[in-house]
Amino acid sequence: MRKIIASLDIGDSSIKLIVGEFVKNSLNILCVSEIPSKGIKKGLINNREELIPVLKEVFHKAEEMMGLAIKEVVLAVPAYYTEVLISEGSTTITNEDKVIEHQDLIRAMQAASYNKINEDQELVSIIPTRYKINNEEIVKNPINMLGNKLTVKAVLITVPKATVNPFINVLQKIGVKVLDVVTTPLGDYEANKTKEMAGLLGAVINIGAETTTVSIFNKGILMKSEVIELGGSSIDSDIAYIYKITKKDAKDLKINLGLAVPDMANGQEKVSLTDRLGEKIVINQKDLSEIIESRLEEILELAKKQMNLLTKKNIEYIIVTGGTTEIGDFNILLDKVFTKSHILGKIDIVGVRNNKFSTSIGTIKYYNGRLKLKNKEYSVFNFDELEALSGAHKKVNINENSILGKLFGYFFDS
Repeated sequence: MRKIIASLDIGDSSIKLIVGEFVKNSLNILCVSEIPSKGIKKGLINNREELIPVLKEVFHKAEEMMGLAIKEVVLAVPAYYTEVLISEGSTTITNEDKVIEHQDLIRAMQAASYNKINEDQELVSIIPTRYKINNEEIVKNPINMLGNKLTVKAVLITVPKATVNPFINVLQKIGVKVLDVVTTPLGDYEANKTKEMAGLLGAVINIGAETTTVSIFNKGILMKSEVIELGGSSIDSDIAYIYKITKKDAKDLKINLGLAVPDMANGQEKVSLTDRLGEKIVINQKDLSEIIESRLEEILELAKKQMNLLTKKNIEYIIVTGGTTEIGDFNILLDKVFTKSHILGKIDIVGVRNNKFSTSIGTIKYYNGRLKLKNKEYSVFNFDELEALSGAHKKVNINENSILGKLFGYFFDS
């Protein structure tokens, strides 16, 4: 079966629907549908009626490109009030040969999560960290080993139901099923990780449109996360206020003329436009870049402070990503703010070469890892759809009980 996965990132600036296919462990992008957001504020739904038409447009655009309807997605959700728990669960090996199989691993993970989640929280990830056979032998991978009992130590990651369920409900409203949920830090880490990071303690910073998310990872496992309510739109507001122009013009200036550091700017690079009072004004690159640098430096300093609040241990790497990091010469500002080893995220897959797609791409990769853990195959398209390559719409049958509150229904059975 072809492994084709669709991810949906409902961001403040835009909604991004990406369809990717894994071929020999390499991700190829089949479709990118992106539409400016409406009805979203700081990563959460604030106007359902405004959001629904935009979501429909995103999926329609993807359908036109693929010639197939996208019926199922893996959803990226913001990291507000993320909780991380460490738990342990065991299961008895019941088959005659006493050979540990994937289903035994799943049962042990179920046991690790049973009665551990608060009623107002939703489980979005279980990450096994240690396996023990017969209460004695610790192994890296228990599959196909012999034993009477398997014990799993795991990290449970939860987010508030109030964050997740509105997204699930609104997608069901337009006939789309949510296969799984991934918090944005997990996606960003998956999109930017290297082999060297697997054994290290580090931080991931995503500077989005309205918010900046700071997360701590230890040996590839999310430990803590916090959201700062400042992002790229704060820069737009600064520019709009100072020059008395619209936020749209301010954003265009930031993207097309501005730099992250004024030292690299050219005062002779200028743009003429009309302000809100109807007067002609001239804006040069150097002055504009000073405004941009001031706000960006504030955001990065706040992120650095938040890192130190989240962990007192030595941080060995810092990944900085998100759409705002695409501002010219951003890497130079990173060198100025951070003395530790840092990496400017770089999404370098054909079709999505922009850090605004970091979460979307990482969400697809993360879900692929979950499939491997559960030893399952999956494609968003069935065999007949792939054969026919038809754009005909088919009604999606969605179980009303598929809300993520049904833990074992969505996590263990999907």
